[in-house]
Amino acid sequence: MIPDIYQQHPSRPVIEQAAVDRVTNHGDYARWQAALDALPEITPDSFSFGDRVSAAGSVSDRQRLRLTEALKGLQPWRKGPFELFGVHIDSEWRSDWKWRRIASALGDLKGQSVLDVGCGNGYFGWRALAAGASEVVGADPSVLFYLQHQAICHYLNRLGRWSNFLLPLTFEQLPEIEFDLVLSMGVVYHRRDPAEHIRRLYRFTRPGGRVLLESLVVEQADGLVPETPSGTPGRYARMRNVHMIPTTDMMCQWLDDAGFLETAVITTSPTSTEEQRRTEWMTFESLAEALDPRNPYRTVEGHPAPIRAAVMATRPR
Repeated sequence: MIPDIYQQHPSRPVIEQAAVDRVTNHGDYARWQAALDALPEITPDSFSFGDRVSAAGSVSDRQRLRLTEALKGLQPWRKGPFELFGVHIDSEWRSDWKWRRIASALGDLKGQSVLDVGCGNGYFGWRALAAGASEVVGADPSVLFYLQHQAICHYLNRLGRWSNFLLPLTFEQLPEIEFDLVLSMGVVYHRRDPAEHIRRLYRFTRPGGRVLLESLVVEQADGLVPETPSGTPGRYARMRNVHMIPTTDMMCQWLDDAGFLETAVITTSPTSTEEQRRTEWMTFESLAEALDPRNPYRTVEGHPAPIRAAVMATRPR
């Protein structure tokens, strides 16, 4: 469970115990672990860390049925897509689309260590390994996403020990170790103090290393703070816990203020109902249900429909 980069760290026992406690104390842990235990024993012949992270090999119809049932016991699948032995896990998000938008800016990651903050089930970690990263550490407090990652590793690690680790912890629980590349995608608007989140990203970025900050954005100059009449955080596109949706200028300013240099917007893109949608593997409400049925350019709360932007910056040497 513990990434190589933390093996010799003095806080290793603390983070190891925190991870175990978070997983085993979750109310649904027994049900999800039963699904994980039900995975059939199959050794893949090949793998791919392309758009569809996959493992391939010969399986019987009975094995494929057992595999499908076990994986569906770990729903909802938010990030992906994955494919295991012909079973296509069609996740809610076409995360491969986001990776394509940022891949050219990331470039060759040969030999680089990568931290993915709010990594979900670790999909982007596999893509980073394919781009040459030497080790990827993901942090996400969701126990379900951690167990989804374990399900993928159950097969991919049979072809070698891949250095794509996921810690079921919050970013704030991680001891500060510097990485060559730090990813924070879809996190900052959930933070009460976004500027502090950026400062913490800085402390995890090695001198000369890079950070990629990705977020929902709006065009209104002062950003968007969705509040209820009582002043508590409201909802945006039916999402809870959205404190502030910035502009791209605000994202750049946060990075500049934290001490990063060479700040640049690398992509801005509206989110479509083809990129984020309900599927057989995520059967709950998705983006289509979060948009005003009379005006797809507004959310059901009356806010601008989702646009996402990614900004890259460098920590000075």
